[in-house]
Amino acid sequence: MTTLPAGPSVGIIMGSQSDWATMREAAVLLDELGIAYETRIVSAHRTPDRLWTYGKTAVERRLQVIIAGAGGAAHLPGMMASKTRVPVIGVPVLTKALSGVDSLYSILQMPKGFPVATMAIGAPGAANAGLMAAGILALQDTALAARLDAWRDALSASIPEEPSDD
Repeated sequence: MTTLPAGPSVGIIMGSQSDWATMREAAVLLDELGIAYETRIVSAHRTPDRLWTYGKTAVERRLQVIIAGAGGAAHLPGMMASKTRVPVIGVPVLTKALSGVDSLYSILQMPKGFPVATMAIGAPGAANAGLMAAGILALQDTALAARLDAWRDALSASIPEEPSDD
């Protein structure tokens, strides 16, 4: 195994500034595990040229994974998957109208040829997206694999064996 290249290995993208409240959870996990990332606002509908460029240049910029969060129609993860061979992890952002179910269905229902690994709705999904990205990267990086194993061990150790009245 080798160490990943310098520079960001993960791109965290979102459709709007308001999505950052959710997508920040992916960044928190990547920070905890010492994984370099970049963050960008890339709207499938309002900045399609930005989306196109980001996807088409992801490989040459040496991104290894893209985490894409979007709400509502949530076209960002699927459109990104259509523009790059870099694995895309989709995070449905909670919406007021349909509680994020619309986003979830949109990200899940990709046609053959454009896979998106889809997480749960909202902040828990964003955190798991960070962990999924770490797991993908750990396949190539033994030091990261050890940090991820230690993180998981610490999580397990934090769960009590018996309930308390506290």
